[in-house]
Amino acid sequence: MALKHEPTVPYHSAQEALRVLETVARHSTGVTDAELARQTGLTPERLTALLRMLRREGYVEQIADGAYVTGDALTRLGSAHHREQALRDQLQHTLDRLRDSVGAAVYISRYVDGEVTITQYADGPATPAVNEWVDFRSSAHATALGKSLLGQLDHNGRRDHLSRHKMARLTSRTITSDKLLLSRLEAQPPTVPTLDLQEYAIGTVCAAVPITAGSMAGCLALSLPVEHAHRLRQAAETLNRNAAPVLLSLAI
Repeated sequence: MALKHEPTVPYHSAQEALRVLETVARHSTGVTDAELARQTGLTPERLTALLRMLRREGYVEQIADGAYVTGDALTRLGSAHHREQALRDQLQHTLDRLRDSVGAAVYISRYVDGEVTITQYADGPATPAVNEWVDFRSSAHATALGKSLLGQLDHNGRRDHLSRHKMARLTSRTITSDKLLLSRLEAQPPTVPTLDLQEYAIGTVCAAVPITAGSMAGCLALSLPVEHAHRLRQAAETLNRNAAPVLLSLAI
């Protein structure tokens, strides 16, 4: 199975952030923002935004003289010991903050061994998670996260998935025609969030944005009760703008 690599805005932001981190890491005694701008080639405005994000995530710290050094989060992720747990903790921290900023339950989903898998999520009393009334592995055709993951596969990969999972009608809005679904996936721009408007469950709307890291398809998704459907597109745009920290954690 091959992925269709079409870099998105979060991907570019994560790549820029990695460039900044690598530069900071080369200066064990600290490096100024002016020197960072010179060495990375980033504009002062762009660098300021990236440094703000990196500080918030704990990847860099600012010391007394104003210079930047690597932070505790980077140290923990860089250690071979307990790296997997450190990554989960870092991603959960990011997801919790995303949940609060978009006002919705948020999810990380990956396409692992030919199946849709939700690896982590953040919900709360005011932002309930979707009730998984039908296994997400067999309902990719109806969910925003499933369609986002399928959209990142090549044509043969999509065909293979649909051959293994019957496109059941879950609501009156569910697409059950593989021809229609494949044409919509093909037409979906990678920079535009994928939506689920009560296709998986009546009373719930969802959106997903791709976070492809390496050779595995991934996405970041959110869900809202249908009474908050008017917030969906704005929440999805916020999710997309803030997807870079998730990609960055997966890339380090």
